[in-house]
Amino acid sequence: GGVEQWTSQFCDYLLERGDEVHIIASGFADNLSQPVVKHRVPPHRSRLAWAAVAETRLRELDFDIVHDMGAGWYCDILQPHGGCRAAWFEQSLKMLPAWQRVAKGIAARYLPRYREFEQLSQRQAGGKHLVLALSQMTRRDLAERDGVPQDRLRLVYNGVDLQRFSPVHRDQHREPMRRRLGLSDQTLFLIVAHNLKLKGLPTLLKSMSLLIAAKANAHLLVVGNRRTSTFQRQAKHLGIASHVTFPGPVDDPTACYSAADVYVQPTCYDCCSLVVLEALASGLPVITTSYNGAGELLTEGRHGYVVDDPFDPIALAERMTKLLNPAMRVEMGINARSLAEQHSFERNAREIRDLYDEVVGNRE
Repeated sequence: GGVEQWTSQFCDYLLERGDEVHIIASGFADNLSQPVVKHRVPPHRSRLAWAAVAETRLRELDFDIVHDMGAGWYCDILQPHGGCRAAWFEQSLKMLPAWQRVAKGIAARYLPRYREFEQLSQRQAGGKHLVLALSQMTRRDLAERDGVPQDRLRLVYNGVDLQRFSPVHRDQHREPMRRRLGLSDQTLFLIVAHNLKLKGLPTLLKSMSLLIAAKANAHLLVVGNRRTSTFQRQAKHLGIASHVTFPGPVDDPTACYSAADVYVQPTCYDCCSLVVLEALASGLPVITTSYNGAGELLTEGRHGYVVDDPFDPIALAERMTKLLNPAMRVEMGINARSLAEQHSFERNAREIRDLYDEVVGNRE
């Protein structure tokens, strides 16, 4: 997942600097080859119980910095990669039919799982540690909904690997990938996501149906999850099954970015989407929503478009229609790459490492 990918990359950055890195987790990948010190805290009956045991283990060890990715509360820096859970939950309810929203809202007040999440958020909002928000949206939500004081909040946007994701890969991958998909001159829209419902695929399919009904020469590539039967049925119901391809998960999305013309992610909630940054770095104009923290980086009409309502297929289709224009896509793609170059992984890692220095300096 995105958190694991970022953590691994950040560990490499720290190790290259000569830092000693310890990881506390409930499990480790078999192919973990980095020279880190591993501390395993087995899974427990609840997240709260796991976090409590992790706190005990951390107190026994002597670290200069404890950097938590959102699992616990005993730390110097808390970086909740999922953003504000209360905001996420509110947005996720909007994906449900009205009667289910009511039922789930009531369940959230009483079921142990939801109450546990609320208690974890409360513990994480307390204390003296810094809280690292990945976007202005997340920073606002953490302050207003979780009560994190402004003086403990810091903002660091995600960063992208500019070598791995780059327009230079098109010469190698674009034509072979498009031939594999059976495409010629169609405008190829792309979405890469594991949670396809949260990232807005139902709305995107409706928007595609509007484009196809208007005789647009377009195709949609849906990458990232093999459980797509529900969405394939929706595409068939909308009459666009032949205009949508579901290849499932891929180990390396580079060829997909190279083959695509536009990246579209009408997400319901995303604190700062890494795949949006990957698409920008690959030279693709991006269409996303105001509920994606990465959308804050875009200038409307220069790098792509930001839609206010994730559930409005007409508004989304209007933006997609504009990007059927090849000349506009080329210009925006150049701008997109320039924007990504301002948000490299190296910049992201350096800004977080500076926070480490801030924490240590405050102790002196």
